[in-house]
Amino acid sequence: MTILTTDHAVPHTSTEPANTGQSVNLFVRELVDTDAEEPEVVLMLHGRTVSGLPTFDLQYGDYSWARDLAGAGYDVFIMDLQGAGKSPRPKMDDPCNISPLQQQQLQSILVPNPLENGPCSPSYPHQLGNSQSNWDEVDTVVDYIIGLRRQRHVALIGHSAAAFAFGPYALQHPEKVASLFLSAPVFPPRGRKGTGDGFGVPAGVTLPVSSPAGTYGFPTNVFVKEGFPSGEVPVDVVWKAMMESDDLGSTWGPTDPATGQPEGVSRWRFPYWWGWNSTTAPLHGTLGRRVPVFIVYGDLDTTANTPESSPDVLYFSVPALYAVIPGPRKLMIRVAGTGHQMNWESQYKVLHKMSRQWLKNRTVDGFEEGSYFLDENGVYHPATEP
Repeated sequence: MTILTTDHAVPHTSTEPANTGQSVNLFVRELVDTDAEEPEVVLMLHGRTVSGLPTFDLQYGDYSWARDLAGAGYDVFIMDLQGAGKSPRPKMDDPCNISPLQQQQLQSILVPNPLENGPCSPSYPHQLGNSQSNWDEVDTVVDYIIGLRRQRHVALIGHSAAAFAFGPYALQHPEKVASLFLSAPVFPPRGRKGTGDGFGVPAGVTLPVSSPAGTYGFPTNVFVKEGFPSGEVPVDVVWKAMMESDDLGSTWGPTDPATGQPEGVSRWRFPYWWGWNSTTAPLHGTLGRRVPVFIVYGDLDTTANTPESSPDVLYFSVPALYAVIPGPRKLMIRVAGTGHQMNWESQYKVLHKMSRQWLKNRTVDGFEEGSYFLDENGVYHPATEP
């Protein structure tokens, strides 16, 4: 078995307000076994804060989820949306466009590199990325893959906030989606409602959003290495992968005394999303019927499951997503002893196995539908959630 890795530059006309109308190249990595004959194609999409390669192709032991699937005979593609990873990051190169609050809080990290003269006002006082631009970028990549590999449709695997893109995309383009696998999906039952069929820009909203300034008046947030969660994988390993996906961010921050090089900061876009809620998810009876859905999440995941008392846009519930999917072809498994980053945690092999089984049979360990809890001993129990 030989896994061939190819990086693609996928042409796209941007619909993101920061560079609308410009021709850009979206980064897509492909992994495939050169001996596989006409393999099924899979597209993997990252969440809000960590890009595609650290999430799905981590170079550490056998943690690479994409490589595991390629070894099982699938043609695997990993994409980065604009504002993430190796895709274009419009307006994010100006350090003044980092969140003003973070500029103040992280002065010891950001001053003097890259903020040579201290905190400054954003030159682009707007958020970056939105639901429509994300759906358009996914569609461009899906069409590229379908044309490249002469397939009718693509199986989708998304982690965390990828659900904001992949869920509505599957609802709008079911003919292009073979199945939907969501790991730790972020789903706000009371999330923003779009106009028209539910996917239009919300009423009264002008893109890009810039108000209130403290929330939407900048395109860039940053993570720093100290305290970054990496599960059982050493922080240095994950951080190195993140820095390799950010040529500029890797040159920012204080000097690491051990290497004499900048420690780097991880830059992530600050998007504005809508069209993914308890009203849109059941539309047309698509999910769970025309598009079979598998959901997996950790019982310690407090990122994808927040208190119901949270504000509408911050109340997330994985069981609520399962409950509103209308069709019978839906399966959800809650896994004991793991959190939001199962791909980096002790249960990563369980995640890999489930995805292989789902892609092959649309079943996992013999289960085709229903909600289950997988305990520490590997025993399944009917779930208590809806």
